[in-house]
Amino acid sequence: MNTSRNLVLGLLCGLVAGAFWGGVFLAPKLLAAFTPLQMTAGRYIAYGLASAVLLVPGWKTVMGKMDGRDWRDLVLLSLLGNLIYYVGLSVSVQSSGVALASLVIGLLPVTVTLVGAKPGEGVPLRRLAAPLALIVAGGVCINVSVFTDSHGVGVGKQVVGVLGATLALAMWTAYAVWNARRLAATPKFTSHEWSLLTGLATGLLSLLLVVPAFLLGRKVHASADWTWFWTVSFAVAIGASVIGNGLWNSASRLLPLSLSGQLIVFETLFALLYGFLHEGRWPRGLETAAIVLMLVGVLWSVRLHRPAASPA
Repeated sequence: MNTSRNLVLGLLCGLVAGAFWGGVFLAPKLLAAFTPLQMTAGRYIAYGLASAVLLVPGWKTVMGKMDGRDWRDLVLLSLLGNLIYYVGLSVSVQSSGVALASLVIGLLPVTVTLVGAKPGEGVPLRRLAAPLALIVAGGVCINVSVFTDSHGVGVGKQVVGVLGATLALAMWTAYAVWNARRLAATPKFTSHEWSLLTGLATGLLSLLLVVPAFLLGRKVHASADWTWFWTVSFAVAIGASVIGNGLWNSASRLLPLSLSGQLIVFETLFALLYGFLHEGRWPRGLETAAIVLMLVGVLWSVRLHRPAASPA
């Protein structure tokens, strides 16, 4: 079982990672003139370039530790947690709206915990049932008002939306669990090095999106628009991907998946906070209820994971 120090450090890493990840939700509003595919390609090409630059000082050392299995797993993890995940999310949002996509993908803290928890590691799932239920209830509260109003979406589009969101949910669940296991089994790399290597692999894969994203589009943008596009793309890449993913990797090493999976909820909470600030308003009733439910659920789970509260 983790020590109290690991628990505090892991919680802080998950909290700050969520703060950086939450900022990603502002990017589509800042880049409204560009397509989702362009935003995806831009973010992950920037992630790859930033990772390559940050790897330069220790390039020989890090590359000397790499083997074929490392490259294979990094490519697959990048496909699951970045590219395929975002494709599923985009399809869902475009087909049936943000509400349905958020409602499905908002289950990530629960699915990562359920799939990743192992007997004898962390806290038994039966003791986490109540905290997880509170997190689910909070996710429902966030979306229920908008979701009940989206009657104009046809059944076909709703089905496609559910399938896209389910794909995204499955991909990031698999990524989070596999990445945590891989980190635990790969002590030769630090959490920061693994994050940068993931970025390098993601950037290389993103080159496949260059033609469909930038060369096949018909809309012409001014040079100032492109400057803004790459500024936002690099800001998101460095903040959410380099720093956020690095902190998440640290949390994954410090905490059992029965707890670290639930810390993904901080991404939702910070996204809400940034949204309120951007719109210049206070949270509404259901939004306030969601924040309270999610915070209580996570804090309850943290309390259950304290060493003194653990079963012998």
